[in-house]
Amino acid sequence: MHLDLMIVAAYGLILPVEVLNIPRYGCWNIHASLLPRWRGAAPVQRAIEAGDKETGISIMQMATGLDTGPVFLQAVTPVTRTDTGGSLHDRLAQLGAASLLDCLDMLAAGNMPEPVAQDDQLTLYAAKLDKAEAKIDWRQTAEIIEQRIRAFNPWPVCWFELNGERLRVWAAMVINRDCPGPGGKIIAADAEGIDICTGEGVLRLLEVQKAGSKRMSVADYLNAHPVQAGL
Repeated sequence: MHLDLMIVAAYGLILPVEVLNIPRYGCWNIHASLLPRWRGAAPVQRAIEAGDKETGISIMQMATGLDTGPVFLQAVTPVTRTDTGGSLHDRLAQLGAASLLDCLDMLAAGNMPEPVAQDDQLTLYAAKLDKAEAKIDWRQTAEIIEQRIRAFNPWPVCWFELNGERLRVWAAMVINRDCPGPGGKIIAADAEGIDICTGEGVLRLLEVQKAGSKRMSVADYLNAHPVQAGL
């Protein structure tokens, strides 16, 4: 087999060294983070969950470790306060394609930059998403919960139990007001949203989904499912 280059994207396994050595220029990976931050399976979601202000794409030479190889090129994009796991994934996919083409053009022109070794001391691991993580813990701060809601949209989607039923939360925002109660207490429910106390601050739910129903605004949800403050 005579190959010049192998390119890998969104592949969850580590290639054996026998495969890595087949192509003339080795195997390249398009990784959706600024390595060595967020090595692993869920770099897009973990960046949002952690409150990162920026993330990006790394074009790297694959090695035998998990996302440990040297990096040819990185491209940066901001993480906005409205980004979800889905929107950031789509933007990084476009950025990754453009970055890969830049590297291929440099390789074809004989101007390929030297790969830069990663600093292992700066490594953060982006663990695979688990459905169990999606259950909202109201003891956490409003900011952390809001970041997780955005990170886990469109999967696995954060949720909590309200009136004995599971309610998925697709969108929320942190509210600057006092929280006169323990985490999980509803202090307001109207067309603007459902305001819930957290371990620190108040979270306003904006878009929810009841089991068996479609996603909807809180205003629409409350029309059919009234919620009383103080729960």
